Amino acid sequence: MTKAARIAIIGGGLMGHGIAQVFARAGHDVRVQDPCAEVLATLRDRIRRNLADLGQDTAAADLVSGHAGVADAVADADVIIEAGPENLAIKQRIFADIEASAPVDAILASNTSVIPITRIMDGLKHGGRALGTHWWNPPYLVPLVEVIKTPSTTAAAVAAMTALLETVGKTPVTVEKDVPGFVGNRLQHALWREAISLVEHGVCDAKTVDTVVKASFGRRLAVLGPLENADLVGLDLTRAIHQTVLPDLDRTPGPLPILGRLIAEGKLGMKSGEGFRRWTPAEQAALRKRVLDYLKALDELGV
Repeated sequence: MTKAARIAIIGGGLMGHGIAQVFARAGHDVRVQDPCAEVLATLRDRIRRNLADLGQDTAAADLVSGHAGVADAVADADVIIEAGPENLAIKQRIFADIEASAPVDAILASNTSVIPITRIMDGLKHGGRALGTHWWNPPYLVPLVEVIKTPSTTAAAVAAMTALLETVGKTPVTVEKDVPGFVGNRLQHALWREAISLVEHGVCDAKTVDTVVKASFGRRLAVLGPLENADLVGLDLTRAIHQTVLPDLDRTPGPLPILGRLIAEGKLGMKSGEGFRRWTPAEQAALRKRVLDYLKALDELGV
């Protein structure tokens, strides 16, 4: 992939504009397509604000252009990343439009969080160049990008995408088998299920769950992964612990009932002011600022 690659991003919302920012800051020509005029009108300003907040050169935003039509955005693109709504049918329609107008050798990627890439790319005529690139929010601060293969994805496509992501400062990993949620979200939501179950069964309240995670093993996770930890403590001890605790963990094959009850009561989380916990506007703002400041500090340290 050349230094001045042509990157097309389909979707200019939260993830799309952040992904565009990453490529533009690395010197690539970036075209962002979105059907919403307001999204396109604010595209560069949103990127400039992010860059200014990070103390980075805001001129990078000038490498990003907005486009209302898919064909215009992808016509001569080297790499096309879809960052549209998390809806299988919509994503399939987007890729049908992309394939109709994009160069036959362009790499096609979806930024879905959990939908199997094989389902999204089903029906493409040239599926060998199609894969997943799961970025994490905010994409300009979180280094990981999961590169997900389908049974049709070529090794050359994976290698090209991996090399490109490395040049823009990301940490790409290859997911060899296309499963719902890939690696990161499967791990994250396994933890969430048990966290929700503990609250549902009265073991503790929501604040206690969050405090336990943040004040104990959560502090180590950035430098000590779970399998590194298993090796560190010994697999014999790991097995002994699992023999006692694993049979008692929640195994509900779907969303836990408490989620349905809270939703029925209008408790949707911060968007409604209450979910597992009550949130004032000030508390919400403080939490978001704390997370962003933490990620910015790690980024400045090069972690």
